[in-house]
Amino acid sequence: MVQVLLVTCDAWPEGEPGAEVLDAAFADRGVSTRWVSWRDSSVDWQDADVVAVRSTWDYANHREEFLGWARSVGPTLLNGVDLFTWNTDKAYLVALAAAGVPIVPTILVDGEEDLPASVAEFERAVVKPSVGAGGRGVVIFDGPDSSPDGLGSPPWVVQPLVESVRTEGEISVFVLGGDPVSQVVKRPAGGEIRVHERYGGATYAAELTDEAGSLAVLTIRAAEKLLGTSLTYGRVDMMRMPDGQLVVSELEATEPGLYLDFLPGNGAAFADLVAAQLAG
Repeated sequence: MVQVLLVTCDAWPEGEPGAEVLDAAFADRGVSTRWVSWRDSSVDWQDADVVAVRSTWDYANHREEFLGWARSVGPTLLNGVDLFTWNTDKAYLVALAAAGVPIVPTILVDGEEDLPASVAEFERAVVKPSVGAGGRGVVIFDGPDSSPDGLGSPPWVVQPLVESVRTEGEISVFVLGGDPVSQVVKRPAGGEIRVHERYGGATYAAELTDEAGSLAVLTIRAAEKLLGTSLTYGRVDMMRMPDGQLVVSELEATEPGLYLDFLPGNGAAFADLVAAQLAG
């Protein structure tokens, strides 16, 4: 019997970048693991003590199927289907704001008729799908009369373009078992605002700051209170607003890459977390 199933997608059969670091960390703790695609119908999900989603980066194209899979796994699935349902729609940002978490200002738009007025709220606006991952479908509007290429179908979220992403970058803090453990900074390539490597972005290990760590914990605790459940692991992405305030841009609690190739210590921290779950 495999103790832990680490869940990936068909495009990443060996797991997330740096997966060998995580594999070694589990092996060092005497925990047996296997990487499996969530769409692999041959897998017996009840044959594991813990199921941990790691790199299911295709969920946005198959959201209902993915949530149905998560529901079928049951209580051994870390974070769980209720959290995944909430977290895979960026409308959760508005809920976090209502709970007192500082976020990048966010407007929810359900139809094209409401888009111009929402874009007009900001000097330059970023529009992205409310269900999406990896920076796909993100466009910039220079005013409500502009017509950028690449805009997909609604629903969308509309936010201001936070210019500090080009200089300070996007800050990401990893929270495991309720504690902030590490931090990276991600910066876009010239002319881009997306920090993802597929668009030329770069990632750097950074010292975990009190400011970023405190905001990350505040965010995790707010999500737990909203959902009435525990959030075993997650990553909180942040940007700095023009007034200097650090605010949340994303809470990645479904498939938050651990950036193991930049922060190998995350492998040990994640393995410790899951080993504790097994012991408990």
